[in-house]
Amino acid sequence: MASFVTEVLASSGKLEKEDLSSKISKMSRKVEDTKEEVCDMINKRYGDFLPSLQGSEELMVQVDEVSKEMDALKNCIETEVQQNIHVAVAEYAKLKQQLEKNTIIMTMLGHLKQFHSAMEESNKALLDKKYVDAANHLERVRAASVDSLKGWKTSQLPLLSALSSELTVQRENLIYHLGDEWKRLVIWSLPSSKGLKSFLKVKLNLSHGCTKDGEAKPTALLRCVLQALAIQGDLQHKIKLFSQVLLKTMLKPLVMYPSLSVRVTEQQGEGTVLALQCLEESNKERSTPSQVYSKLLLVLRTLYSHLLGTGHLDVSIGDKKLSAILGELIWEEMSKCIIHECLLYSIPTNSSQLEKYNTVIKETEEFEKSLKEMEFLQGDSTDLLKYARDVNCHFASKKCKDVIVAARKLMTSKMHNTVKITPDYKLRLPKLPVPASELKVKHDTTKNEITMENKKQLSPWSMCLPACRISESVQQLMELALNTLSEAVGSSTQCALQLFFTVRNVFQLFYDVVPTYHKENLLKFPHLAAIQHNNCMYLAHHLLTLGHHFRAHLPQPLSEGVATFVDMVPGFRKLGAQCFLAQMNVQRAELLERLSTAHNFSNLDDEDNYIAASKAVRQVIHQLKQLGTVWQDVLPVSIYCKAMGNLLNTAITEVISKIMMLEDISSEDGEHLHTLCQTIIEEGPLVFIPLAEENKNKKYQEEVPLYVRKWSTFKELVIVLRASLQEIVDRWADGKGPLALEFSSSEVKNLIRALFQNTERRAVALTKIR
Repeated sequence: MASFVTEVLASSGKLEKEDLSSKISKMSRKVEDTKEEVCDMINKRYGDFLPSLQGSEELMVQVDEVSKEMDALKNCIETEVQQNIHVAVAEYAKLKQQLEKNTIIMTMLGHLKQFHSAMEESNKALLDKKYVDAANHLERVRAASVDSLKGWKTSQLPLLSALSSELTVQRENLIYHLGDEWKRLVIWSLPSSKGLKSFLKVKLNLSHGCTKDGEAKPTALLRCVLQALAIQGDLQHKIKLFSQVLLKTMLKPLVMYPSLSVRVTEQQGEGTVLALQCLEESNKERSTPSQVYSKLLLVLRTLYSHLLGTGHLDVSIGDKKLSAILGELIWEEMSKCIIHECLLYSIPTNSSQLEKYNTVIKETEEFEKSLKEMEFLQGDSTDLLKYARDVNCHFASKKCKDVIVAARKLMTSKMHNTVKITPDYKLRLPKLPVPASELKVKHDTTKNEITMENKKQLSPWSMCLPACRISESVQQLMELALNTLSEAVGSSTQCALQLFFTVRNVFQLFYDVVPTYHKENLLKFPHLAAIQHNNCMYLAHHLLTLGHHFRAHLPQPLSEGVATFVDMVPGFRKLGAQCFLAQMNVQRAELLERLSTAHNFSNLDDEDNYIAASKAVRQVIHQLKQLGTVWQDVLPVSIYCKAMGNLLNTAITEVISKIMMLEDISSEDGEHLHTLCQTIIEEGPLVFIPLAEENKNKKYQEEVPLYVRKWSTFKELVIVLRASLQEIVDRWADGKGPLALEFSSSEVKNLIRALFQNTERRAVALTKIR
């Protein structure tokens, strides 16, 4: 039976409008019928899951025949319309619109046919483990059929939902099978615990995939799995998970633990195995850069050859090879680990070792070159290589950090470990080359210096630090500063600046930390207060000339006057003085507290009062002797004598004050007071023992009046306590005697009134005191 389109085309004359309209109507009915049958079949197949293989094949043939008839009719109509456009534009436009609608329906039916065919082919390819074909069919279904149907406004929504669900199910099924293959080809053996020993259980098996018949086809199967994952867009996720495990369990441990290494073995029929192993016990805390690079390259080369390489696996995501993708995922974290766990500790601690570090820079360059050849790394310069090349800055930063840490450790150590400093003590300054400019100046001024030399010279000890004891830690702190400044000599400008200002920061740190950290002990123990005083004076003394010694050997701007510590000298002197004065105030308060128990030295004829006063005096003498012993050989002699003289002066001033306030002193009270005061006069000078050699201390004991301002006043008072009226008048000597030098007339009169009864002789004596 001839088709409708064939009969139309058989006509040799012009088509009549009525005949054409009739035939298009018949065609529309036929298209609608075909649409209903196809949609019903698709819905049963993918919605209701009813078997209808033979019916679906007949429908596919019917769709093809109708499509051909539609194409022929469309061409004929378009030709006829163009010939008769001036006759019936409106009628032909209506007919064409109806025909286009039918064309759209037929297009949809074609997409449904493509969907069905591609799904069948995908299922068949998946059963045959042709993963790439299965992935391509599903991708074609998604791109060509489902997306086109979604764009068709009159499509049936339930049918479209069924098709989308079927596509999702098939895609997830494919990805599941690919995941199984991936797990079979890339097998991780991971430990359950943490620690160095647990890493010895880490293994990565890059297996040779085998078919069911036992035929090994590693390259083809792996290529299919990777390419199919790439097509489905899941390969990036797989590589990301793989990179995280690789970093955590293999790459980072190889960097962090010097005793770990990697062993690569080829096992017949099983594949390539990478396993971590422990080398012989090493005392090294860190691996050298060359060791780290060699271990990492062994792992990455093995992965490149058996998993990611492009020699036999032309798999990529977009324009990027798998090795480039893995490199992007691991490089940043791996390079940071190499920097912080390896390169940081390989930086020299001494400037003389900086030249040897060029070897590390070359090793880093070779490491990155190897990574670029395998496409793990892109670009010319990386943070790793920049870090290695900036060794001067890192050396300075590390040196500065180490110096600050060492300095703080010294500052918080115990202060009582001391060393003796003598006037001939000198810092062990490093030998530095004399600058050319200074040599010239020295040569030109030699003659003038000889002719201008003064015959009278200062003592060689004039500018020397007096003999005393300082903390051993402070001496070490100064040596640390000298060594750091020596490192700055000959260094780059940036490095020298960092080192110089680190030394300044060390001294500033001492100024801030030590008084705070040792605050309680400095107030509690006079020995430590004296040592801290000496420490500050020692630092201030050497800071005067420290900058001058190094200035000419440092780069600009340090050589132009910036390299100085003179501005810190007043602060250290003030710090030492304040610390010692605070301790003096504590001791002074204790002396006054002890004397306060003497009941103002009144009514000493009472036995209890006398015992209390005698005890107070003995306690004062004992306290001063203890202080004298504690500060002996610690403070400079001059400071020692001034300090002890000041405290003894405080005690006798208080005694004088209390006695002068007495209004009535009986003869017995006078005797007791004289006895107590005589004890102070006899034993007071004995507290002056600045030197360990006893025979050398006599000189300072004889010079008590030089250090105790009220000593002469006190001695006069003791004389008066036992003197007669005439003796007192004689010592006054009309305001010219020794008594008049120490006391005023009113004070002497009050003493006379307190000591003597009111008689004519006392009245006569009082008249002579004026």
